[in-house]
Amino acid sequence: MRFPSADQIIQVGKRLGMSLSQHEAEDYLEAMAPLIDSYKTVNAMADEKPEIRYPRTPGNPPRAGENIHNAWYWRTAIEGAPGGKLAGKAVAIKDNICVAGVPMMNGASILEGYVPDIDATLVSRILDAGGEIAGKTACEYLCFSGGSHTNATGRAVQNPWKPGYTTGGSSSGSGAAVAAGDVAMAIGCDQAGSIRIPASFCGIVGLKPTFGLVPYSGVMPIEMTIDHAGPMTDNVSNNALLLEVIAGPDGLDPRQMGAPAGVEYSKALDGEVSGLTIGVLKEGYGHPNSEADVDEKVRQAVNRFKKLGATVREISIPEHLVGIAVWTPIGVEGTADLMNGNGFGTNWKGLFATSLINRVAGWQARSDELSDSLKYVVLLGQYMLDQYGGHFYGKSQNIVRRIADAYDRALDECDVIVMPTLPIKATPIPPPDAPLKLNIQRAHEMFANTAVFDVTGHPAITIPCGLSEGLPVGLMIVGKHFDEAMLYKTAHAFEQSVDWKTL
Repeated sequence: MRFPSADQIIQVGKRLGMSLSQHEAEDYLEAMAPLIDSYKTVNAMADEKPEIRYPRTPGNPPRAGENIHNAWYWRTAIEGAPGGKLAGKAVAIKDNICVAGVPMMNGASILEGYVPDIDATLVSRILDAGGEIAGKTACEYLCFSGGSHTNATGRAVQNPWKPGYTTGGSSSGSGAAVAAGDVAMAIGCDQAGSIRIPASFCGIVGLKPTFGLVPYSGVMPIEMTIDHAGPMTDNVSNNALLLEVIAGPDGLDPRQMGAPAGVEYSKALDGEVSGLTIGVLKEGYGHPNSEADVDEKVRQAVNRFKKLGATVREISIPEHLVGIAVWTPIGVEGTADLMNGNGFGTNWKGLFATSLINRVAGWQARSDELSDSLKYVVLLGQYMLDQYGGHFYGKSQNIVRRIADAYDRALDECDVIVMPTLPIKATPIPPPDAPLKLNIQRAHEMFANTAVFDVTGHPAITIPCGLSEGLPVGLMIVGKHFDEAMLYKTAHAFEQSVDWKTL
């Protein structure tokens, strides 16, 4: 450990707007002696980290021929308990999630070579349930892209449905690995749509759970109030099963207030929607960049619920149209603040991945390496924090309550709300020499319907509902907080009623 000299105290004071003399700095330094002794005591103590319960080897980079879509960052074969709900099932883990002893890059050059020393709670739960960790899936640079072209390896993740097209991000590799059939189950993370975007673009099932339902312990965050982790799978049944395993409080994540434990979501899969009321959100269609075929495919899919016995009616929630605007100060300023806190920040209780904090610290010395899609967020976020001191972050968090109440009122009248997951289908991946403007556009052009539910915390699932021009279209179903069972019930009924690839 290094402790300050009087000159360094003066320099720190200048950065904080203080004018200290040499004599004052020396006096402050003398007063700090007991505090510094406390730091020495903490430094000498062992860290408090979860036990690593399952043996493993570090694994290896994907071998030639087993990564044709660039879905994988690292391959492993970590076996869990001999039995359990996931016995015999392989699960892929997004590469912003800690798996002890296995390299983790989070798509970022500044993290390349980092090896975590803990398992995230959800990793431990998968292993406890008999699952096998099949590897780490590629993701976008510190997860800051809804496209799949920002990984620092330079290898864009390819959509299995159409080479040269995006999988969506930031859980890009998880989407591609499931869609390609490499695994039936994967974990993604979602702050503005990063589970649902690749799930929609790749034609798989992706759930952003209710805020706090799945512990985020051991996962590198973006913004503490919008971080979600959830399942990405080949069908609704596997999605519900994986959520059963990973959901519930872990005692380490303070965001889990009110989260239920032990819910058997699979029991909701009865194929019945007769008697349910489904609200079709008017404002979920017709965005400035909405593609007519996407809106039409989703409307046709929603009509199937009528044939299944549900009441389907259009509803209006005008607040939905400002959702992305209200998300912006939270996502932008919260990101800048967390970057300044070396990925974890302060003022919360829980599991801190201290080795990851050590690795992120000093990122400013390599900030030129950040992706365009991260730079423009951090630059604006830092400017707004400097100029307005967090006013707009706080105001947005206040307004979120009003928006959440609007959805809650609608959900008092409807069992679920439906809309297109995304306004567009998958787009071409920008070429390596693409201008900054196109790189950013392709990273952040698809959030119109997804981002708002990250700030309100409502659960939202996307299921494939048709093909257009050879690319999947997603239908999003939104429900009450902690009512994932209703989402699964509705999604499963649709899935069982038709082969979506024929629509």
